[in-house]
Amino acid sequence: MSHVGVPRGTARKRRLPALLTAGVLTLPALAGCSSDGDETAAVAAVPQDVARAARAQVANGGKVTWAIDALPATLNAFQADADSATTRITGALLPTLFPLDAQGRPQLNPDYLESAKVTETEPRQVVVYRLNQQAVWSDGREIGAPDFVAQWRALSGKDSAFWTARNAGYERIEKIERGHDDLEVKVTFAKPYADWRSLFSPLYPKQVTGSPDAFNDGARTTIKETAGPFRLREVDKKTGSVTLTRNPRWWGGPAKLDSLVFKAVKPEDRTEALTEGTVDVADIDSTTAHRIAQAAREGAAGAPPAHGPGAALTPAAALRSWAVAHGTDEEAAEEEQEARDDKARAAEAYATEQSGLRGYVVRKSLEPAYTQLALNGETGPLADDRVRKAVARALDRQELADTVLKPLGLPAQPLGSHLAVAGQPAYKDSSDALGKQDTEQAQALLADAGWTREGALARTDGTKAGSESEKKDADTKAEEKKADEKKGSAGKDADDGKANRAAPGEPSADDGLYIVGDDNKPGGAADGTHVIAPAPAAADQSAALLRQAGYLGYTGLSEDVRAQDRQPGGAAGAYAPAGTAAPAQGADGARGPLGKNGKPLSLRFVLPSGPGSAGLRSVGERIAAMLDTIGIRTVITKVSDDSYFRDHVASGDYDMALYSWPATAYPATDDRPIFAKPVPATDGSLLVEQNYTRVGTDHIDQLFDQAASELDEKTSRDLMRKADARIWAAAGSIPLFQRPQLVATGKKLVNVGAFGLGVPHYQDIGYQAPQAAGAPAHPKK
Repeated sequence: MSHVGVPRGTARKRRLPALLTAGVLTLPALAGCSSDGDETAAVAAVPQDVARAARAQVANGGKVTWAIDALPATLNAFQADADSATTRITGALLPTLFPLDAQGRPQLNPDYLESAKVTETEPRQVVVYRLNQQAVWSDGREIGAPDFVAQWRALSGKDSAFWTARNAGYERIEKIERGHDDLEVKVTFAKPYADWRSLFSPLYPKQVTGSPDAFNDGARTTIKETAGPFRLREVDKKTGSVTLTRNPRWWGGPAKLDSLVFKAVKPEDRTEALTEGTVDVADIDSTTAHRIAQAAREGAAGAPPAHGPGAALTPAAALRSWAVAHGTDEEAAEEEQEARDDKARAAEAYATEQSGLRGYVVRKSLEPAYTQLALNGETGPLADDRVRKAVARALDRQELADTVLKPLGLPAQPLGSHLAVAGQPAYKDSSDALGKQDTEQAQALLADAGWTREGALARTDGTKAGSESEKKDADTKAEEKKADEKKGSAGKDADDGKANRAAPGEPSADDGLYIVGDDNKPGGAADGTHVIAPAPAAADQSAALLRQAGYLGYTGLSEDVRAQDRQPGGAAGAYAPAGTAAPAQGADGARGPLGKNGKPLSLRFVLPSGPGSAGLRSVGERIAAMLDTIGIRTVITKVSDDSYFRDHVASGDYDMALYSWPATAYPATDDRPIFAKPVPATDGSLLVEQNYTRVGTDHIDQLFDQAASELDEKTSRDLMRKADARIWAAAGSIPLFQRPQLVATGKKLVNVGAFGLGVPHYQDIGYQAPQAAGAPAHPKK
């Protein structure tokens, strides 16, 4: 049993999400892991796709409406329930001292800083910030040392009256004081901190961080004093929108837009919002992206929609329908005419929607986030690192990357690091520390761990039938069965992925259970799945990660692949509703599951069940098919999207799961709690921080700690690469690929869309300025 505790040196809870880019792009081959710590050749990032335009080419004025999943629960980015919407909004309102560039590198922001550097390392690390003399809050007060001091005291962790979700880095500060003048802030650290650039971003005014009441409650719904290109005008819960307007006291390049509105639009409602023109920028799924592309092609050709209702109607079928509608059988004619009218209305509505979508363009790239296969090493077969390594060696990560990324025209490369993504300076492929895909090696690892095909059929401990050992085993199984029945009775009404009772011969209400590698032949044993009670402390700490971890929303799976996986004779391991025959084994495939002492090797694979999670489930099904080839039986259990991360991943109620972690420019700080070794709590449970795989080592922790205190960037980076190799070798987390993300933007919008590893420059977003009469179409640079 384990639970999620308060992180040690609490991690910075959220990472900046990114948007996406266009075109078929290529990445160089990822370099392999080397043992001498030499620099790896740089791997190019997928470039941004933001319709970049110089400020002189952007018109002044106008409004842009940007879709977000929901209104943020808080505008305080340092609280536990802050989310991506909080990040998006505060990015336009508050100072970020070191925003990330297109390569994911923190760069000094000249709008706020003239300089910032380490001036001393002995006896203490000292950082001196030189502020831009024009930088002021919206009330006219200069940004200065009092704001830095108030934020440090609120986030240091020394005053429990401040409800903060993180204090990483702030707890290392010894003091903050005024420098030579009001524009200089001097920060002295009690302990060296390599990631000092991560601090004071966003920077809140002292009015917010100066008292617990203002910090805990006041900043949840409003921020009165801001210091960005925009200021907060209104949070309207009725319309689900947050309105920002141009900040008249902004000293930098003035915002091109009059107003920027963030509007809550659920992912499943984005297509409708786009067709109605109620949003201008929105993250979308592949289906909507394909419809926008089709609309553009149809508009260019001046042709009616080639898809949608009635598009597949053949001339013969149309003639037959007309004949019936005008035939002598009045009843049949009436029914056919009603059907024709319904189809006509549907086709007209679809054509109208397609017409609305022609005003948008799709921008695409790779998010600064990656999807991983998590292996729960706390209990069960995966507590043995040989089994975890066998699972990892059975995976064809290239095939999985191809499945998701190639249909979107994105470079399909398996990710080789837990601590950086392609394009970041710290990126290095360390996957060789675990080893490449190798079925024979995977089978050898399982055999070494005692899992064999013979073990699934009979006992291998040498005891005879009727022996005392077997009698004890029978008694133990009987006790376990009673306990399981009690658990099942207690939880039979929950609909959180648990199997519902059904009438004999009929599928259950939730047909989400499918056992890969088990045909359920007559007389065969079928193991049940039991959901343990979720840990009560898991929810709050992980709120900001739910949307990232809950589903792989943007998948590029082609329809023919989906169709194949739905068919009874499709890809082995594909999900099928209850009653569908399991895929037949190939002649050279596995001859049945592995086992030990008569118990088959079976892993419970928990996947989200919502419509936005289809892509993640498809990846999971392919993984299950790969494991079936080495004799590992996979029990796929679907649970609701809402409970997937909170009640299953975070609480440890799974063997395997798929979810994502965002990338970061500060892995020594941000990634430590994700890979920290679980430690025993006073009640006997495990304190796992954010390490939901429950796999870690003392050496990995030591490397993180050393990197966080190492002020030489190259040395710190090398320590992180060594830590990454150790994480690969532990085989608790298997990175698969960077997540794709698709963004629909209005065709006339510029400097917005797919930001890749970088962040938006909100003051530059706007509409393309009209070209002056007589100006050349492509002026010389």
